[in-house]
Amino acid sequence: MICLDEMGPEGAKSHPGRHLVRPAPGAGRPAERATQEADYGRRGKGYIFGAFRPATGEAFTQPYAGRTTVNWVDFLERVEGWLPAEAAQVYAIVDNLNTHHATDVLLFALAHPRWEFVFQPTYAAYLNLIEPWWKTLRSLALKGRRFANWEAVCQAVREATAYWNTHRHPFVWGRRRRHRPRRRPGRAVTANVR
Repeated sequence: MICLDEMGPEGAKSHPGRHLVRPAPGAGRPAERATQEADYGRRGKGYIFGAFRPATGEAFTQPYAGRTTVNWVDFLERVEGWLPAEAAQVYAIVDNLNTHHATDVLLFALAHPRWEFVFQPTYAAYLNLIEPWWKTLRSLALKGRRFANWEAVCQAVREATAYWNTHRHPFVWGRRRRHRPRRRPGRAVTANVR
């Protein structure tokens, strides 16, 4: 099983830096709230296409200038080369974007008989395990950083994907987070009230 999706410019946009507004020295008034600088510059845009194998935790990303059928089929060809040859069947979980079931994608499926596309129901993104992985990738690559151009975003995503693949672990859908201990049944302890 492999999960496929793309992260658009809203997830990979440049993040403006924060600036503190400080009072003039000796003004005797408290500092104002921190504000975010307005940044309207378009530094290029694009999409990051991703493939994720939940059973092993392996990930593959590739940047593209647009979300077109040609780019999607090119990405599928790259994923075909990335997947191990001994995998007899590939179940690709994708959403219902029109480029995911275009004629060229059907021709790709005919040329690669081990591929079978499974389309998730509309409004059920949580069924595709690549969605929580995108959140992790955004945190590793983009969070708290400012990028000068699209190439810098692509480089950060490449580095984050390489880091993830060296520290990967299988994803299990619905598992509790490790840092939250399981609650034990029993009676509640009352507060220390006098």
